[in-house]
Amino acid sequence: MVKEGETQCKIPSKRRKLQKIGDESEDDRISMLPDCVLVEILSRLPYTKDAIRTGTLSKRWEHLWTLLPILVFKHDQNNLPWSDFVLTVDKTLTQCCPLKLKKFVVNTSTYSGFESQVNNWIRYAIRCNVEELDLTLGGVSIEAEFMVDQVFFISSCFTHLTLEGCILNPTGAISWKNLRSLCISNGKLDEDLIENILYGSPLLETLELEWCYGYKRLNITSKSVKKLVVSEYYDPKYFYDDLHDTLEINAPNILSLTIKGDMLLEKLSWTNVFSLVKADLDYTKMRHLCRTSKGRKLKRFILNHLYLKELKIGSFCSKVVPHLEAKGFVVPSNITPPGVTYNWSSESESESESERESEDDSE
Repeated sequence: MVKEGETQCKIPSKRRKLQKIGDESEDDRISMLPDCVLVEILSRLPYTKDAIRTGTLSKRWEHLWTLLPILVFKHDQNNLPWSDFVLTVDKTLTQCCPLKLKKFVVNTSTYSGFESQVNNWIRYAIRCNVEELDLTLGGVSIEAEFMVDQVFFISSCFTHLTLEGCILNPTGAISWKNLRSLCISNGKLDEDLIENILYGSPLLETLELEWCYGYKRLNITSKSVKKLVVSEYYDPKYFYDDLHDTLEINAPNILSLTIKGDMLLEKLSWTNVFSLVKADLDYTKMRHLCRTSKGRKLKRFILNHLYLKELKIGSFCSKVVPHLEAKGFVVPSNITPPGVTYNWSSESESESESERESEDDSE
């Protein structure tokens, strides 16, 4: 009986049965998809642990995650002790059986005492012929601390490398024959190491250096490298105190150049970059802006590269424009506000020639 003030809504048993069948059939339609499709779906989840959780859905899903071609491990030090994270990664790798890895990512700010385990993970990825390897290994210091195994430098399976906090100290020639993109962060480099990297990477197209130091000259003569990004140069020995380092960029074949962030240098110069099609300048030599020297450099760059199809001047560099205008420099009309791309037109180069001569005199 239904008591006063109560309502009762009954669903006919036949409708309930049909609804259940419908729900099950919908689940079945997903589960009936080929393994390759389901694995592709799981690969799009942000972290490997999310894919593993789908194994509880049904027997059909229980082992699908073991076929993942993309493995992403990120350590959350606030919720998981490092030792437990290591055990989790080790257990996951023993259960995985991919024929080939497209991507392998390790992101952690703590690894002290477990360097051998991390190198074991790298060797696992190499055995699976990983194409894209991303090692973000932050430590206590702002300097690189993780020593990479020598086998890493002779692995030709890599097509994309992202290395943060890694000490690169190859004992012989580097062999990254299929590498197309390399990003190094928080690392100490020198000219010999850079030459070794470029010589051993004949297909390299993009080179990015972020918060790196130790090199005085970037001599990028490789014909394959078309994009160069230099961001945040610093030497931890000096940092914001006395600036002693200089950097010269010589890159005759690059098509795209980006310089951004704090370039903690006494002098920054670029020569022989006349193949450029695109440039993005958004840097300062120190926390404070050296308007005079930077203004001359920006002016000279504009006049020497009127042929550029695309140029961006970011907020840092745009601060010197009023200073240039106050001294009588006529900024090309196609210069737009910071962060906006503009195209150079083939305007009078005779004016640029005279400006260049007067600029050379002022230097």
